[in-house]
Amino acid sequence: MSLLQQDSPELDDAAKGEEFTKGSSHPIAAAAFAAVVISLAIAGYFIAGIKPPVISGEIEQVWAHPQHTESSGYDANGAPMAKETYDQVYVFAQVKLTNQGKLPLFMHNVMTNATLDDGIHTSYAATASDYDRVYLAYPNMPVPKGKALSPQTTIPPGQTVEGVIVSAFRLTKQQWDARKDLSFSFGIQYQPNFVLTPHTPITDQ
Repeated sequence: MSLLQQDSPELDDAAKGEEFTKGSSHPIAAAAFAAVVISLAIAGYFIAGIKPPVISGEIEQVWAHPQHTESSGYDANGAPMAKETYDQVYVFAQVKLTNQGKLPLFMHNVMTNATLDDGIHTSYAATASDYDRVYLAYPNMPVPKGKALSPQTTIPPGQTVEGVIVSAFRLTKQQWDARKDLSFSFGIQYQPNFVLTPHTPITDQ
């Protein structure tokens, strides 16, 4: 047998090894591809399961009015008594809320939160009728009167409600001006509190 036709065991074994390596690369690639597909499927499942918040909103405008009050010095019967003085800051906010869910949202309270040096001071927003009484008690209130938003408002699915809320803090103007933060919390039945922070300057009246 000529040298050109001679079979070499070493060459045959190497060739077989090369063929074995080539063949084994296919299941490895298939397994990697399957792992990628499964990862994408899991990611898609979680992304599809993420739901948007049931409510959105914004604080469109905020007004603050410091009110210094001094009693007349007479009781209900007209008898003289010591005069009493106290300071309050009335905080008005124009609010817009949208129900992004498929069920009605039942709001049960609204709170205004002012952060001062000694901590957070919270005041509940007045009812719609008490909102009107503020303007009866202070006819010269410089804050423009708008439509009141009741803290007990029901928001139907897909609907938006707007209105003004008012809260009062027993603070002086100096204490109010030294605040560090201001936010509004909306209590909604079966939902965590929805908190909004104003992004517009507060108008002092």
